[in-house]
This record gives sequence, structure tokens and C-alpha cells, in this order.
Amino acid sequence: MFLEQALKQTVDLSAPLRILDLCAAPGGKSTLIQSLISNESLLVSNETIKSRVHILTENLIKWGGANAIVTNNDPKDFERLENYFDVIVIDAPCSGSGLFRRYADAINEWSEENVALCNHRQQRILADAWPSLKQDGILIYSTCSYSEEEDEDILDWVMEHFKLNSIQLKLDENWNIIETISEKHNGYGYRFYPDKLKGEGFFIAALKKKGGGSFSFSKSKKPLAEKLTRNEASIVRDWIRTDADMAFIKKENLVYALPSDSLNDFSFIQSSLYIKKAGVLLGKITPRELIPDHGLALSNIISPQINFVSLSKEEAIHYLRKEELKTETSTKGWAIAKYKNQNLGWMKILQNRINNYYPAAWRILKQED
Repeated sequence: MFLEQALKQTVDLSAPLRILDLCAAPGGKSTLIQSLISNESLLVSNETIKSRVHILTENLIKWGGANAIVTNNDPKDFERLENYFDVIVIDAPCSGSGLFRRYADAINEWSEENVALCNHRQQRILADAWPSLKQDGILIYSTCSYSEEEDEDILDWVMEHFKLNSIQLKLDENWNIIETISEKHNGYGYRFYPDKLKGEGFFIAALKKKGGGSFSFSKSKKPLAEKLTRNEASIVRDWIRTDADMAFIKKENLVYALPSDSLNDFSFIQSSLYIKKAGVLLGKITPRELIPDHGLALSNIISPQINFVSLSKEEAIHYLRKEELKTETSTKGWAIAKYKNQNLGWMKILQNRINNYYPAAWRILKQED
């Protein structure tokens, strides 16, 4: 949660920003960032480990914003995006000593050798990501480790090898956050201890890049996505808010919506990185209709004119388990299943049954006692 303070004190969140969350899964920081930035900003949420990128994608779909791209790349791949990002957030892999209270097994996995290994990994990640941060860009570094080797020593290392300034953040004394200063280069860091505040062990620091350059798109850049036909665009627009300034792209008959200002960014990123998710997947387009995707139901760009069915709590639980639904409604065709005005997903209401389109991989498996 303190990441919000670090961002508010170092950048103008009302301005259009390009932000990279480099080690993002499961997505807590990415969803927070997306809540803070303007609609004109772009969040690139990256996860290096392939098996973890699915939960990151799921959580960003559930969050509903259109101005995010999920990537699955090694930090070194971001060297190709030179001077591109205004902000880079690196919640680095660490030895995890700050989580001992929550996860007792983490104690058995801890060792001095692992701390040293994490220190070298953190240095590599920072060095790999550094070229993609533009001049005067903000780097926010954090761990869930108590070890100085992964916290203050990393500040000294990055300040020794790159041109940057450490930023002192303002604290409220009631927060009980401990300000520390690194030994060699007087870098400001902030430590969170579970006996002093709510939460687990945590360390965070903010730095500002000196030198580097600015970014501009190449004039020769070619579009990498297929555009919709006039008929397809007409079909799609009926499903989204009239005040949503969106651009549509198509890949293998799947239609995606991104903020119009982000099309160049999408093409640029797609030319350099593997993209797992971009904007909002609206659904599959046919010559006659759009077959809506779950992400559209949860998005903040969906049209308020779309039919919906309000469910009771019991019906909502059945829906989220992807079980058969029996509810009285005069609505026909595609409709949103809602519970207390919250969109849950799609259903298709036919003459004699209701088809439940909640994603099978997301369904509730645990049965109530």
C-alpha cells in the first residue's frame, strides 16, 4: 500500500505516464497502480515466470481497466525499450525473511547463501531494466527481505553503477515506518516491521535517473495488428460505452480494445516483447455478431445498455461454480450475470435453458459446509 505514497510523492499521476511493473505476479501492485494512473497512461505488467503469468492476467482482467498490457519476458528483454518508461517498479525476488511470520516454511528455506544469490539476481534485474527508464524517470525498488544485502546494499550498488539520485519520502510518524540510510552513498530506504505496523516485513526505496534520454516513436514503424472492417467495427461499438475512446485490433477473429492513444505503444511493445494480454479482449467477431469474452463483462468500458440479470446470493454462488442456473427472466440472448450490481460474467438465455459462460478455470471448487 505504501507504493501509492511513493508514486504520489515522485510523479504527477494525472499526467500520461508509461509505467512498468517488472516483477508483477500475482498482481497486487499492478492493480493498485492501474487504480492510480490516468486513463491516458499505460501500465506494462510483466512476469518473468511463465507459470505465474496466468494469475497476473486473471487479476488484471478482474480489475477491468483497458490501459494495461501483460507481458511474459526476462528483464533483459526490456533493454530494447530504451528510454521508454517514466516509472519502473521492481518488487524484486528475494530471500523472503520479511514473510517469516506469515509463512513458517520460509524459515527453513532461508540461508546466507540464498541471500547472496538474491543479491546478485537483484543487481542483474536492475542493470537489465535500467536502459528502459527515461531521463528523470523514477525507479521504485522493493523487497520482502530484512537483509541489508538485499536492501541498503543494493541501493549503494545501484547508486555506484548508475547516475541517479535517492529520493527521501515524507512519512507520517503514526505509520511507524523506519527510515534508513545506506552506508556508502546515503540512499534513503524505508523498512516495515510487523511489530510496528499492520502487514509483513517490507523494504522500499525511490530513485530518480540522471542522464539518459527521451523517447519517440520511429516514423517507419509498421502496424502489427489487423484493423476491423466497417461492419465489424459497427457490431463491436454496440457493446462498449459511447464515451470510451477506444481503438480496435483483430487477431485471428478475436477483437481487442485499447485506448486510442495506446495503439503506437502496443505496436512498439509487440515488436519487442511477448504479449500475454493487451487492453480488453472483447470477444470473437463473426460476420453477424460478437461472441463476447469474459473480460468484456468485467471491464470498465462495457456499455450500460447491455442486458443483465440480477442474481440472488445462492444463484450467484451457483453461477461462480459454473453450475446450471434456473432463474426467472424475460431477457433473451446474451446477458450479464450480476450480483449486487457487480458484473460476474456472461450467460446466454435460450428458450428452455440458461448457458453459463463463467470461465471453467476460475470457477469456485470448494463446497460450502
